[in-house]
Amino acid sequence: MFALPLSLGLALLPFASAAVHDIQVGAEGKLQFWPEAIAAQPGDQVVFHFASKNHTATQSSFADPCGHSEGGFDSGFMPVAANQTDSLPTFAFTVEDTKAVWVYCKQKVPVGHCGKGMVFSVNCPPDGDPNSFTNFKKSALAIGAAEASAAPPAAPSADSGSAPAGYGGYGGGYGDSGAPAPSSSDPAPAAPASASTSASGAVHTVIVGESGSLAFNPPSIQAKPSDTVIFEFRDKNHTVTQSSFADPCTKGASGFDSGFMPVANPAGPFPTWKLTVNDTTPIWAYCRQQVPKSHCGTGMVFAINAVEDGPKNFTAFQNVAKALSGGASAGSAVSGDSNTADTNSALSIHLSPVTVTAMVSVAVALLL
Repeated sequence: MFALPLSLGLALLPFASAAVHDIQVGAEGKLQFWPEAIAAQPGDQVVFHFASKNHTATQSSFADPCGHSEGGFDSGFMPVAANQTDSLPTFAFTVEDTKAVWVYCKQKVPVGHCGKGMVFSVNCPPDGDPNSFTNFKKSALAIGAAEASAAPPAAPSADSGSAPAGYGGYGGGYGDSGAPAPSSSDPAPAAPASASTSASGAVHTVIVGESGSLAFNPPSIQAKPSDTVIFEFRDKNHTVTQSSFADPCTKGASGFDSGFMPVANPAGPFPTWKLTVNDTTPIWAYCRQQVPKSHCGTGMVFAINAVEDGPKNFTAFQNVAKALSGGASAGSAVSGDSNTADTNSALSIHLSPVTVTAMVSVAVALLL
């Protein structure tokens, strides 16, 4: 009768002694991970504490220090207001084996941080080895030197760090973080659910976390190709992260992600993030904050162009999120991308009979 508890205890034994390694990112305004390199055992957890500006912890490779490796982790941008000293955002990952892990900051405003030597490693070979951390950093610096000689310095932009929570932004074709206050070149309606028209399409404004609520307002919109959706973050520390109807609370491999958007002053100005709609395909998104509970699991999800008269409508999407993640709670270190630094919590999942029933119903719906 004791076989199951004993076997479970033996299975969990390696994790009981797992260490937590705290890494400071951008401390004192420096373009640096500190410490720059560590040794860790399988099961150990590495927690990045973002101390200033807007950095990332993005997995790369020795061969390409400043390029995101396919399938590698990425914290997303972690903006920190200039006067923020507590509730700093964190990102964590668990060491799976003793192989070397290579990391860099993918911020490129006003210059490429990786090219300035902002790199990090776990279990790198020692100096003297061709794949040492010293050689890894030299390769990153060489990339930065080549970039500097190939092009003149970029002119300051809205992502240059002048805004409290808008230093840099999410790159790619999906969107970018903007200055908290709209400018003449970045027209953003003030009221939620409003839409204005520009030469490139309509502009839709979505308010995130207004008055402490765990909600997007409006939660679902209809938009046309070339329309712009502006997310205005009003409270706490939320994200808008692309997912899928089948898995509402999980970040897609190549989808957009605003990164965490902490609000330093509840009276404003507020950080914003923009998304350009490319076509009429439904877009599903959620907030990936996990502290003190899963925001997505409470129904903090969003949709563009959901087919409301079909089985995959917004209400069904929200119900899937609640059913699959509504019973889960996580400590900040396990959540990885939270805005606190309590690294000693453990993941706990509690599923009620009602949740189990809902999950079965959702599974049936997904087969339709």
